[in-house]
Formats: sequence, C-alpha cells, structure tokens
Amino acid sequence: MEQGAGLAAGFADPDYADAGARLVPSGASLGAGVDAVLCVNPPAAEVLDQLKPGALVAGLLAPYGAAAMVEQFQARRVSALALELLPRISRAQSMDVLSSQANIAGYKAVLLAAAALDRYVPMLMTAAGTIQPARALILGAGVAGLQALATARRLGAVVYVSDVRPAAKEQVESLGGRFLTPPEQEERPAESGGYAKAASEAFLAAQRQQLAEQLALADMVICTAQVPGRPAPRLISEEMLAGMRPGSVVVDLAVAQGGNCAGTVCGQTVERHGVTLIGGDGLPSSVANHASALYARNLAALMEHVLGEAGFQLDPLLDQEDPIVAGCLLTHAGACRFPDLFSGAT
Repeated sequence: MEQGAGLAAGFADPDYADAGARLVPSGASLGAGVDAVLCVNPPAAEVLDQLKPGALVAGLLAPYGAAAMVEQFQARRVSALALELLPRISRAQSMDVLSSQANIAGYKAVLLAAAALDRYVPMLMTAAGTIQPARALILGAGVAGLQALATARRLGAVVYVSDVRPAAKEQVESLGGRFLTPPEQEERPAESGGYAKAASEAFLAAQRQQLAEQLALADMVICTAQVPGRPAPRLISEEMLAGMRPGSVVVDLAVAQGGNCAGTVCGQTVERHGVTLIGGDGLPSSVANHASALYARNLAALMEHVLGEAGFQLDPLLDQEDPIVAGCLLTHAGACRFPDLFSGAT
C-alpha cells in the first residue's frame, strides 16, 4: 500500500497496517513479486515499467484514446482491466465503479447548485408570505441524473428531467420527478451495454429547442449527459444561457468531456449572462471517504470474481460465458482487445 494514499479520504496509514498491508513510500520500487496493481487513476509509466509479464492492472484507466498507455501494457504483456468498460449487467452491479461514483457526483452537484443559488430550495410559509419552491432541471436520467433528482426532491425542489430515452420516464416519475418527453424523431438515440449512444445532430437540435423554454423557468440545472469515448453533447447554447433567469445556476458534470453547457470551465465557477456555471469535474473526490469506500468494494468484488485457485482467470477464451472479463479486459498476453477505442469508433 502506498504511504499516505488514504489520508485525504480519512484513512490513516496505521489503519492499513493493522489490516495486514505492507506500506511502501510513494514511488518506491514494486519489486519482482507484485502480481497486481489496483489503482484509482492510470499508474505512471515508471510504475508500469516495473511490472512483470502477466501482471494485472485494474482501475479507472481512461482507455479512450490512451494509445501510449496501451502500447506499454502490450510491451510488458500486462493484463489490464479498465473499469470504464465493465458491462452494465446484473451480475456486474457490485463491481460497477462508474455507477457508484456517478451516484456521488449527482448528489454533490445538487448541493453545489443549492449553495450557489440566490434563493431557497424548498417551499416555505413565513409571516412575510409564502416562498415558492425552486425549480430544478436535470439533463440526463442516468445514475447521476437520478441521484440528482432524488437529492433535489429531498431538498424540496420541483424537478423536471429531460432524457433522450422515453423508457426513463418510469424511473423519473418513481422518484417524484416530472419527465419531459423527448422530441419526436424517426430515429431515436439508443444505448449499448447500459451506456448511451450518440444522438444525431437533428435530434439534438430538436431537443435544444424543447429545452429553451424549460431553461428560462429553471433556477438550477444539472447536466449529466455523456457518451463513452465521445465529446459530451452540447445541450445548452450561449443563446439559451442568455434566456435564463439571472441568479440561476448550472452544474455541468460532463465538463471534462467538453460539457453539455456552453461556457463551463473544468473545475471552475464562472458567470455568463448572470448565470453561475460550475464545472463539476471530479466531484466524487469531494466526498472522498464514501467515494473511496464504494470504489474499494467495487474493486474487491471484481477481484473476487477473477481470482481462482490458480491465480487470475482473465482469458475470455477460457470461459465464453463470462461477459464481465470479456467486457473490460483491455489488454492481455501482449494484445489489445479493443482497438476501436483509438480509431474514433465506438
């Protein structure tokens, strides 16, 4: 265990030592006996250079477009499990890192919006009159969007949710949200493996037109629409921002992929047309204790799945019935199993 790795999340080095871990200084030599590296972000190149052939690396490896890292995996004959590629199926729910972290991001996004808002969120009846509840608009009804909906409702907001999938209506309404039916188009956006696929530009244009009226009424907007390996769809234009109420707030969780909202800056809070724009990148890190605990449970579940008596059982050819390993095994035995990640295809 790397010394100090858990301090920011509230886990001290002695806690790991008491659990049986051997602590090593940051950047120390891994030695020839390391069979696996479990990480949050991709390991540094010098760490990968120390790995023996057949070693395992598992974590959030940011595989889309990471050709240099994949070439290093191949050269070292490292088996790499990229958790971003994990299929969203029932058997893999306990391992789904993206969902556990998106839950946190959706929760924290609403808290940031409420803190920056110039008005109350719930309805209040006071001696000076009744305060109407804030109106929240959630773009995207994935894991982050649904958690944002639930959190905003708990704070007392009236919540509207927009999603390209009509099937999301039931989930939205079960949490007390009001679903905005997507525009009628001949070809609707679909999903693959539990992840959204890119919508056509014609559909996005129709959706933006529909959203303009809703944005003008919104007090806070949470943007969560993302497509793996692609730039985030631009849903809020400069013109639409100009039509929003001054003092309203937009939190863009897709800012690292280009953003759903024009003008958002990764990790910064800026103001445009009187609207506060929060670039919500890396929000799970702001809830580090629970983010770390959930991430560890996800990773432990995956390790339990692939670890057998003879070691790590990673070759998907040995078990064609295991979609979990087949779905997220990025490199194995010197070969990359997902070359489309670097060609721009999905």
